[in-house]
Amino acid sequence: MPSLAVLAVLVLAVIAGAWFLPRSLAVLHLRLVPCLAPNVFPALEAPGRTIGMFICGAAVGFSWAAGYAHLQMRESLPAEWEGRDITLVGTVASLPNPFERGVRFDFEVERQVSPDRSVMVVPGRLALSWHGGFSDDDASAPAQLEPGERWQLTVRLRRPHGNANPHGFDYEVWLLERGVRATGYVRPDARSMHKNLRLDAFVARPGNIIERSRSWLRERIRRVLQDKPYAGVIVALVIGDQRAISQSDWEVFNRSGVGHLISISGLHITMIAGLFASAVHFLWRRSFFTRAALPLILPAQKAAAAGGVLAAFLYVLMAGFGVPAQRTLYMLTVVAAALWLGRVANVSAVLCAALAVVVLIDPWAVLWPGFWLSFAAVALIMFTTVGRAAPASAGQETWRARLLQAVRGGTRVQYAITVGLVPLTMLLFSQVSLVSPVANALAIPLISFVVTPLALMGSMLPAPFCQAMLLVAHAGVELLASLLTHLSALPAAVWQAPRPSLPAFLAALAGTLWLLAPAGWPLRWLGAVWLMPLALTAPARPEPGGLWVTALDVGQGTAVLIETHGRRLLYDTGPSFGTDGDAGERAILPYLRARGIDRLDAMMVSHGDNDHTGGALSVLSEIRVDRVSSSLPDEHQVVRRAKSHARCRQGESWTWDGVHFELLYPSAGQYARKKSKPNHRSCTLKITAGSHSVLLPGDIEAPQEAELVAGLGDKLAATVLFAPHHGSGTSSTPAFLDAVRPEIVVFQLGYRNRYRHPKTEVWQRYAERGVQRLRTDVSGAISLRFGEQVEVGEYRVEHGRYWYNRQQVDTGMPPQAASGEDSADAR
Repeated sequence: MPSLAVLAVLVLAVIAGAWFLPRSLAVLHLRLVPCLAPNVFPALEAPGRTIGMFICGAAVGFSWAAGYAHLQMRESLPAEWEGRDITLVGTVASLPNPFERGVRFDFEVERQVSPDRSVMVVPGRLALSWHGGFSDDDASAPAQLEPGERWQLTVRLRRPHGNANPHGFDYEVWLLERGVRATGYVRPDARSMHKNLRLDAFVARPGNIIERSRSWLRERIRRVLQDKPYAGVIVALVIGDQRAISQSDWEVFNRSGVGHLISISGLHITMIAGLFASAVHFLWRRSFFTRAALPLILPAQKAAAAGGVLAAFLYVLMAGFGVPAQRTLYMLTVVAAALWLGRVANVSAVLCAALAVVVLIDPWAVLWPGFWLSFAAVALIMFTTVGRAAPASAGQETWRARLLQAVRGGTRVQYAITVGLVPLTMLLFSQVSLVSPVANALAIPLISFVVTPLALMGSMLPAPFCQAMLLVAHAGVELLASLLTHLSALPAAVWQAPRPSLPAFLAALAGTLWLLAPAGWPLRWLGAVWLMPLALTAPARPEPGGLWVTALDVGQGTAVLIETHGRRLLYDTGPSFGTDGDAGERAILPYLRARGIDRLDAMMVSHGDNDHTGGALSVLSEIRVDRVSSSLPDEHQVVRRAKSHARCRQGESWTWDGVHFELLYPSAGQYARKKSKPNHRSCTLKITAGSHSVLLPGDIEAPQEAELVAGLGDKLAATVLFAPHHGSGTSSTPAFLDAVRPEIVVFQLGYRNRYRHPKTEVWQRYAERGVQRLRTDVSGAISLRFGEQVEVGEYRVEHGRYWYNRQQVDTGMPPQAASGEDSADAR
């Protein structure tokens, strides 16, 4: 087998092993064997040797990733220390992120002050929130927090925990990759034994110097641009901090397919490296005419490669050394090393080596879409350009001819990336931007060659030049955003379909490679036929008369998708997180997109509390909702935004595909009570499919439960009950449970929520009746499939990952919050 083929097989095997590890429920420790020795498989035929090398390469990748994970997970907050006050001394280790009522930052722990200095119980790196303004006592967050400062802080911590939903973002592995093994918040001075004190203004360490420099650049840009709408984009292009970009802007960028440009992307790092490499090459060659004669010491090409990598390294440091930027740096380093070793001609080997370096340095890279998209894009460019002859030119080329040839080449590359990435994009995101070719044709030259250089120079040059350059860069982004807004608003801007199966993905991948084959390849148009499975994949749905109920993990809140054979209803939409987004965009919409659901027949918002209405506007803005029903007042923004709205009324019923729906509450009298809380008007829905039923009571409390028991009695009986008011002490009364007689109860909860739901007495009340208890903070998303029996699926169990807290999954009852404040989220 040729050496390049051997390298490709081994690299793909290592990637496969690293990819498989997260699907294991525990980190396995394998003893590495010398299976890669050249004489291991001498007696095997060629196919056998290939298979043997792949198996051994996968074992190496698996073992390497397992060892890496083991080292990273050695530091872990003991479960008994969750929710306890701990006083620590350490430094601010990241760029602080101000939010509505405080600031978030990473904290590098140096020592523990209390409760026991001799016992270190906390991990070395924490993600903290410092809240202020909730009360006079709580208004203790500093006006300005800077990287590198040393503080004494009293904190309350918890183990890493995020929402776990199909096709959702995995917050826990994201923290693990960053080395953060606990999250928490700073306790106010009035409620802690030790005062929060700044001990040193700056601690000189390499990481702190970098973060302080990034903070200086960010503040400089903010001072110049102040209230400009796209100041956050300029900050993202200079230092990689995207947190000031609004969700509405991200929606435009993603729908138009240019989101990859709104950061320190691989394209920008490569561009900076190329510019510095060209400058070094130019100056180095001309040094021959000076006394230095540098080319005689080191060839100009090698000096240029070193200069380009150094520039890329500095730029990646400015970006905070984020994982995506690191991947580009490693790729460029491999290219430079290949040039220094005289192996630059074999670009395929360079790509394979870069893949291996990235996975060995960062085994978790295989979990992120950016890894697959970036390397796939490079591979497609190589597939469509390397080794293909350019059209012959007669005589000396004019500048017009060279320009035309460059345009043709750029168009060919854009076409290859646009078409070639369709299968992978559908697999990762279940949607493709159809306006992406036009949007990127506008955005790539403007962002890469105008906005980014001006933003970089403007952020570093003296004041007169700084203001002018940053304002021009912002004007360029503003112009681009205006054009992209119109493109993204087109009805056909985005094509959405269910996430393809593996056979459909492989068929589409083969089809795209066939389409992009060199000219002269027979019947290239047949490649389009292989793309058809992507378009013909139908969303999964229940059988006629069947019912699917999915309780999404949205933290402390409710969001339930109800599906019959041909209809879908969303009951509640989870909480809003202020400027950080809402459950609609974080959990509900990714799940619907991956399922290929672009329309809801109905959405029911039980009442007006934030944990039930928070994601409604995001859902209404992204997908078609035919009808909204709620107990909300007419002036509520959800009611005003709805295409059609009706109030929930007791006695209303309908049937979809053989499944019966009936509203049991609120009554007309409840609407007439002006002083009723929103909870008291919760839309209570009962759904019956065959011999089974499910009851969704919202946040009704004891008086409403008593009213239902008195008025309906045995009609309340249901197989599955969603715990009223998340298991609060004001609901789930014995009389109500005796009337419902559930076999299964579902609690939708936030991990260690500040309300301490479910209350211990309520949890025990269900246990005494032999009810199977499920909770989203332990199980993640919970799926219920109603047929002859009720099939229960728990996401954290069925998709177990080694970074999940197995104790939580096994016991089903994690520790309660230690105080009413323990809902702080470090995100």
